[in-house]
Amino acid sequence: MSTSTAKRIAFYAPMKSPRHPVPSGDREMARNLIDIIAAGGAKVDLVTELKIFDKTGDALLQAQLRQKAAQETERLCTQMPPVDLWVTYHNYYKAPDLIGPQVARSQGIPYVQIESTRAARRLNGAWAGFAQSAHEAADRAAVIFYLTANDLITLERDKHPNQTLQSLPPFLPGSTLPTASTLDGPMLSVGMMREGDKLASYQIIADSLRGLQGDWLLQIAGDGPARPAVEALMAPFAGRVRFLGQLSRAELAKTYEQASLFFWPGVNEAFGMVYLEAQSHGVPVVAQDRPGMRDVLAPGRYPDVALGAGALTTRLQELLSAPGLRNQLGAQARERIAANHLAPAASARFWSAVAPLIEESR
Repeated sequence: MSTSTAKRIAFYAPMKSPRHPVPSGDREMARNLIDIIAAGGAKVDLVTELKIFDKTGDALLQAQLRQKAAQETERLCTQMPPVDLWVTYHNYYKAPDLIGPQVARSQGIPYVQIESTRAARRLNGAWAGFAQSAHEAADRAAVIFYLTANDLITLERDKHPNQTLQSLPPFLPGSTLPTASTLDGPMLSVGMMREGDKLASYQIIADSLRGLQGDWLLQIAGDGPARPAVEALMAPFAGRVRFLGQLSRAELAKTYEQASLFFWPGVNEAFGMVYLEAQSHGVPVVAQDRPGMRDVLAPGRYPDVALGAGALTTRLQELLSAPGLRNQLGAQARERIAANHLAPAASARFWSAVAPLIEESR
């Protein structure tokens, strides 16, 4: 344990290192978390970058990862500089924290988690061992910060005695709102281009555009290995869909500043940072009604997923033909982001929950 006044925090993300250069919403969230923790006056150390992730339920891989985790645990228990708190981000059955609980116990420091999920149904099957380890790691956490109401359901169901469940709404890294959009440019979609859920979202976009009437344009920001497939989906709309490629943060901000609306279906998105970004610029969002999105979008204004592309087309048409409605929804979105989803509020929520733990352990 650190004996100096300044706090030192150990940070670990089993699934993806925050330092990896490949763009990822998960990595971006981890970096943002490090920043809001540091904003409380602490030094945050990324104490290990060991990746513990099994995508397919491979028993041999899990055994190998456990061995590596045991070696890393031993190293940290003997060589890690004194810290006041261990924070693990995104503990779940495919990426359990096999290191933090043991190191925290050995160092006599509090252990907390951010965005953890409990999956009781995975306690049987190919991920059974990893799922059990994820549950055990969650049980060790004095505080679990949850980002969405959907995550809270299972966290409450399996809550360990004396454990605190603390809301930490998804947030943007800045302390102020960016420039508001003029809302008079093309529609905008932002998403990585890869197989699976991302490509499924692009399929829904293509299906929705087929029924869209009038003079419309769509810009797509993003890139990836499935770009040829995305381009094929958009081929029927030649001249109306423009591919911007992978944009820097500054370039994307400029794109938001002219967008008339933001369109991303969000297949299986936990919540999606892009929804917060769009709304911070006052850009109204068209998305499917999914659990995670209800935490970051205005309730009651989005079509049910069961209605599919037809409902999304209707919503797009409504917003494209009503500049006044776009302005109204955009202004409401900026107010909501300013009140609930900026870094200072997130930092305050985090420290209000962990400061007492650190003081008690000193």
